[in-house]
Amino acid sequence: MSFFIEPTAYEKTLLSDLQGAWECLRATLVEQAGFAGWDKLLFHTDEAMSWETVRHLERMAPLVTLIRNLAIQGQAPAQIIDEIDEIADILAEVLSVS
Repeated sequence: MSFFIEPTAYEKTLLSDLQGAWECLRATLVEQAGFAGWDKLLFHTDEAMSWETVRHLERMAPLVTLIRNLAIQGQAPAQIIDEIDEIADILAEVLSVS
C-alpha cells in the first residue's frame, strides 16, 4: 500500500495573491477597528472570502465595490482603501484570465 506524499513544489497563482490580499485587508480591519462602519466592512469581507463567493468569482466584484463604498463613507484609514484597491486590481486580472 502506498501513502500519499505531500507535494514539495507549489506554484504561486493569481488566486493565491487574491486570497492573500483579502487576508491582509481583514487583518487591517481588525487592527484599525473603531471607524464608522468597520463592523459592516468586516462582515462583507468575510462574505467575499466565503467558499460560495470564491467558487463563483463573478460575485466578488460587486462585493469589492460595496466594501470600497462603505470604507469611503465611514472615512476608513487610507491603508484600508489601498488594500481594497489592491484586491480590485488582482480580481480584475483574475477575471480577465479566466
